Amino acid sequence: MKQYKKPWPTKAAMQQVYANKLWGHNYTNFYSGEGSHNPELVAPYIHAVSGFLASFSEPLVVCDLGCGDFNIGKQLVSYTKKYIAIDIVPELIEYNTKTFKQDHLEFQCMDIALDDLPSADCIILRQVLQHLSNQEIKQIVNKLSAYKYIILTEHLPEGDFVPNRDIISGQGIRLKKQSGVDLLAEPFNLKIKEVKQFVSVSLGNGKGEIVTSLFKVFLKK
Repeated sequence: MKQYKKPWPTKAAMQQVYANKLWGHNYTNFYSGEGSHNPELVAPYIHAVSGFLASFSEPLVVCDLGCGDFNIGKQLVSYTKKYIAIDIVPELIEYNTKTFKQDHLEFQCMDIALDDLPSADCIILRQVLQHLSNQEIKQIVNKLSAYKYIILTEHLPEGDFVPNRDIISGQGIRLKKQSGVDLLAEPFNLKIKEVKQFVSVSLGNGKGEIVTSLFKVFLKK
């Protein structure tokens, strides 16, 4: 008998986030929050990531897992050979497909914990894992060794913290538990060749920091 994958509740949770504008709103029906729109957060990120992508003589194929409203991704497409932008919310992907058009840009709707991911050189995960349960993150981590580079952004407590305290997937993150996602720690234990911090922006007033790191990965043979 064929075994079917049981869907996570994440899709419904994220649809609710956008439908009820739980991360705020602007002139569109889809808004991915301050992390994707605040210039103090966005500008240093775009500078670092575009510089990295532009450093290759042969542009990379990039897969953006959790592309959101695409305010970030739209500024990176020109530095790539192909840009595949993925999100779990069908209505959001439909809107993005109609709104953002470039020859080497492609949008796909999928659950990145359950579905097979496209081939690419580089994965972008910007403030996505922080909203997911440890079980879902494990499913994603198992796929990351297929990619040479991972650009990971997470909202973390400043200073020492206990990594990877579990949460229920949805709008919230681990910050209230004085925790954040660390893929190199238990229970994820991502195996990498090298890690380099790209950007760290403090939010002040005990609100933590937004940290972007580049991982070079041991590719599966």
